[in-house]
Amino acid sequence: MVRERIVFVLAVAALFVCQSAADTPANCSYNDVQGKWIFYEGVRNNTKTEDCDEMGAVLRKLRIDLQYPNRAIDEYGNEGRWTMIYNQGFEVTVNERTYFSFSVYKQDGGNITSLCDRTFPGWSHDVTLRHWACFYGRKQSEVPAKVHTDPFYNDAQRRAHVPTRKSHEALVRIINEKQSLWRAKIHEPFVGKSHEELLKLRGGQGSWLGHRPEPAPVTPELLREAASLPKNFDWRNVNGINYVSPVRNQGSCGSCYAFSALGMLESRLRVKTNNTVQVELSPQDIVSCSQLSQGCAGGFPFLIAGRYGKDYGVVEEQCNPYQGQDGPCTLDVCPRYYTSEYQYVGGYYGGCNELQMQLALVREGPLSVSFEVESDFYHYEGGIYHHTNAFSFDPFVLVNHAVLLVGYGVDEITGENYWIVRNSWGDSWGENGYFRIRRGTNEVGIESIAVIATPIPF
Repeated sequence: MVRERIVFVLAVAALFVCQSAADTPANCSYNDVQGKWIFYEGVRNNTKTEDCDEMGAVLRKLRIDLQYPNRAIDEYGNEGRWTMIYNQGFEVTVNERTYFSFSVYKQDGGNITSLCDRTFPGWSHDVTLRHWACFYGRKQSEVPAKVHTDPFYNDAQRRAHVPTRKSHEALVRIINEKQSLWRAKIHEPFVGKSHEELLKLRGGQGSWLGHRPEPAPVTPELLREAASLPKNFDWRNVNGINYVSPVRNQGSCGSCYAFSALGMLESRLRVKTNNTVQVELSPQDIVSCSQLSQGCAGGFPFLIAGRYGKDYGVVEEQCNPYQGQDGPCTLDVCPRYYTSEYQYVGGYYGGCNELQMQLALVREGPLSVSFEVESDFYHYEGGIYHHTNAFSFDPFVLVNHAVLLVGYGVDEITGENYWIVRNSWGDSWGENGYFRIRRGTNEVGIESIAVIATPIPF
């Protein structure tokens, strides 16, 4: 029997109870969503604690045209913006009001049917975070149902498999024989881990995307803007000052998305306050309390640094210390840091590219970026990473590992362009917890879905 899983329709009041996952297996494309919609909205006198599981009476119908590339025009002629939220839903802001929901899907065993011309009930509120309401959307033109197979369904036996030390040794040997741009070694903490544990290290199944956008074209205007950028830049050393918060270790929890999103907010708070606000924010608050992610099974930085940061705020580490595992949400009364603005680099999902990332990095601070972790990446020791196509002992689909982009440069010997990126696997991994990766080639997707957010100091 087909079972329709309405994941996102949970009480916002239950936002602070870690239960069902909110990232969904829907797989909708930009072309599926672009077009004319009707939003059906309920009463607007609610707060963020409103339970949208029960829509109640529809009091308003709003027609909105979602145009290329990110223009949203309502029936009154007001122009706003919209963006896909990965491949799982979309967000619209028009006439001083924001609408956010996920696309409908149905799951029958391992088969998932995405119904991309409709949404689950979601939330709307004005841009001041007042007058919350429940709404759902229907596209005015039908989109054929899309069926795909859940890549993580019924694979427990394979995921429990533990690669042998010889497998690790063989992969390291092949990597170092095939190329000289970077070096590989065995990282002892990874030996003896199962495929399931390694999957969590690189993002978790909740970070899987059926597809990702290619980098946006570079325009002449963008080339002119980027012409003044420095050849090398690193937020760890700007006139002798380090604006980047310390390297941390996510452990065996698939919480990289939280470390990436919060690392961006931490570092940008330093940038905005001339390094006087040096806080450490709580990934555990995200893992345990946010219904916009799947806890230790993964999530996406846009939803954490953006939606969660703006609508609910984030707390300091001491308020909810990191446990590295799923658990109940503790609601200590602690100050919360909020974000005022957030977006994908380039303005929308699909608008990102290398030069947009460089400009955003230099002008505003570190970025949250994601990429697909191949099996050779676990063994990175130093140098400029690029995927080697060495044999792989990992049979699973690629997911998104979220990390923190802090700088870029050019290798003086090889002339290779690279990004400087902070990982969340501890400071004994890679180059003291960092890695460099080839820049300008969208290496393993790192230039396709960068996220920026503006924290509010207090």
